[in-house]
Amino acid sequence: MAVGHKPPDWVAAGFGEYAKRMPREARIELVEVKPAGRTGSTATGTVLAAEKARILAAIPAGSVKIALDERGKGLTTADLARQLGVWMQQGRDAAFLIGSADGLDPGLKDAADLRLSLSAMTLPHAMVRVILAEQLYRAISLLRNHPYHRE
Repeated sequence: MAVGHKPPDWVAAGFGEYAKRMPREARIELVEVKPAGRTGSTATGTVLAAEKARILAAIPAGSVKIALDERGKGLTTADLARQLGVWMQQGRDAAFLIGSADGLDPGLKDAADLRLSLSAMTLPHAMVRVILAEQLYRAISLLRNHPYHRE
């Protein structure tokens, strides 16, 4: 789930490449949430609250909510694989939440099941889509003992 406008073609191609590699039992889907409109006088909190409502409306019921945040918990690929395996055994979908340029609403981050950091650096939101898709593919490959992941 990503807040934002249509990404550049290279982002869509990168995400699409990893999405098509995923096995049926672990397919990934990108749900794009329209960013809140803003004018020069619109407070960031107002924008984030509007985006929070749109995100919550798009999350399937019962999903594990993972808020992407540079201040979140850093996981190794093996840790991510183990966590995905647990969620899959529980039969739960995982909704990874990618915020807008202003990030995610603080209440949304607080209510998430996990705050995940892909990097301590601030990454471009379009790039996060590709990095996350690649890491999900790598984690699933690790669970399936596929040689894509090397340690």
